Amino acid sequence: MIETRLIVDANNHLGEGPLWDVKEQRLYWIDSTAAEISSCRADGSDVHMVSTGKGKTTCSYYFPGKERILFSSTHGANGECPPPVDYSHGYVWPIYAEFDIYTAKPDGSDLKPLTNTPGYDAEATISTDGKKIVFTSTRDGDLDIYTMDADGKNVKRLTTELGYDGGPFFSKDGKQIVYRAFHPTKPDEIARYKQKLKENLIEPTVFELWVMNADGTNKRQVTHLNAASFAPYFFPDGKRIIFASNVNDPKGRNFDLYMTNVDGSGLEQITFNETFDGFPMFSPDGKKLAFASNRNGKVKGETNVFIAEWKEE
Repeated sequence: MIETRLIVDANNHLGEGPLWDVKEQRLYWIDSTAAEISSCRADGSDVHMVSTGKGKTTCSYYFPGKERILFSSTHGANGECPPPVDYSHGYVWPIYAEFDIYTAKPDGSDLKPLTNTPGYDAEATISTDGKKIVFTSTRDGDLDIYTMDADGKNVKRLTTELGYDGGPFFSKDGKQIVYRAFHPTKPDEIARYKQKLKENLIEPTVFELWVMNADGTNKRQVTHLNAASFAPYFFPDGKRIIFASNVNDPKGRNFDLYMTNVDGSGLEQITFNETFDGFPMFSPDGKKLAFASNRNGKVKGETNVFIAEWKEE
């Protein structure tokens, strides 16, 4: 990885992302202050909001070749943002039951809901042929991964293990899905997980990476790092995975980017910055890597979008 460049100076507003559009001409990310989705060109110009400006949004993505974007929002239930999370008892992620999945044109027009079920529906991405969406939902009482057609029909549950399964992405050929998971096994872990889920929360302390076939079969654990490993994304060759982890700082926020083979071998650290690097995603041709980082921030915790040229050694 070479020639890392700042693309978006979000002034501490970047909450999640970035994500490439199909033509490599635009990036999408979550503005954490406005709780909305913004977009810019790949050179950082033409920054503007594309979501509704109401409620809270998350997990933006793109429809390949169909000139549409995909995201989740609470605006259908309430135009106001949900109440902020209480971090006084530790770091948690909110699982807002009001989230539903929507699609729209890249400028935010022609908004259409794809889900309308009780509970959390979010973390949606789409296969490269544009036919299948994979997402996380609590519709059956736990945080599990599902697929549905691009129009929201034919929903199928893929995971049934107790615990969190989320953040899924298809491989380029659409045959595999990579995701992050926490499956509690000890009685105290199970009780704590279930209690937090009742509170619409999850503690993202330990995630491992998993891979399964696109129909939910052949699940296998990729990492065994006992750390917060998340944001996995396939290399274009489908044989390797890039992801973020705090394995070298398991109780802190020093996340770096790593790569591994899909069988868990060949673990290699990619970034060595002493802050947060996360949410890596390759351009469709694999020549560029977009990611979020706290590096060079004007204030502590400021997160911005960077692009690096990717070259194999």
